[in-house]
Amino acid sequence: MRHFRTFGMLAGAIALAIVDARAQGRLPAPSPCKAEVFATGKVGAVVDGRSFVLEDGRDIRLAGIEVPFPPAPGETGPRAEAGAAASRASFAALQAIVAGQNVELRQTSATADRYGRTLAFAFVDRDGVVTSVAHEMLAKGFARVAARIGERIGDKPEDRACAADLLGKERAAREGKLGLWGERYYAVLGAESFDELVAERGRFTVVEGKVLSVRESGGTIYMNFGRRWSQALTVTILKRNERIFTAAGLDPRKLENRRLRVRGWVEERSGPRIEATRPEQIEIAERN
Repeated sequence: MRHFRTFGMLAGAIALAIVDARAQGRLPAPSPCKAEVFATGKVGAVVDGRSFVLEDGRDIRLAGIEVPFPPAPGETGPRAEAGAAASRASFAALQAIVAGQNVELRQTSATADRYGRTLAFAFVDRDGVVTSVAHEMLAKGFARVAARIGERIGDKPEDRACAADLLGKERAAREGKLGLWGERYYAVLGAESFDELVAERGRFTVVEGKVLSVRESGGTIYMNFGRRWSQALTVTILKRNERIFTAAGLDPRKLENRRLRVRGWVEERSGPRIEATRPEQIEIAERN
């Protein structure tokens, strides 16, 4: 079992980081995650670490990121307490960035999620410098790159460039142990850590390990991270999606014996699994 500590001074760290960045006049690097502006508005209220409501009532969910959510009703113990603290920290981080701000909403189309929230990249203008909110959340360590960045990410070179840019922000924050990355709750799990993976069932998780075998059965490709496949992570890719991964330089059959970092929602199907539907879910992991 993992051991957790409290998130003591995270709120103060958030405020200090923002003030320090403004005081030093740092300007964000240009981002490839831009499209045409399809809407603008003023933020009326922040709902959680990745969504907010505009003053005109429109519900917005940030594209490209996932954040910790509160524990399920009735869930108790150190893990639940750590999850609740992480959720509050992400909420505070987003609030510090967008509360009361005018935002531009950009995406290839004004798509909505299953709850009817508009899914988009949001940008804020600070003294003439337009900043991506998702990038800032990732760079400060209060969000992780989502399994699905947007409707078209992964299909075109410019879309893959956007995914790579987001992953780079996350990687820098993780290596620097910024924000939530300094907490055990947010750690990357080992692909053979069976108990920890099972505990993450139904949650968005980042997992790292070595692919020991790649097999195909029916219309599914299985990448196994353990000698006993039911006791370690298995990543599945539908055969019909194989071309998307190959085009992105991630031919599943050439990933055997490679160390990967995989992100997605953990399922329990005769062992922990993550279904990969987009190439941005898989990174070749660096060995430090």
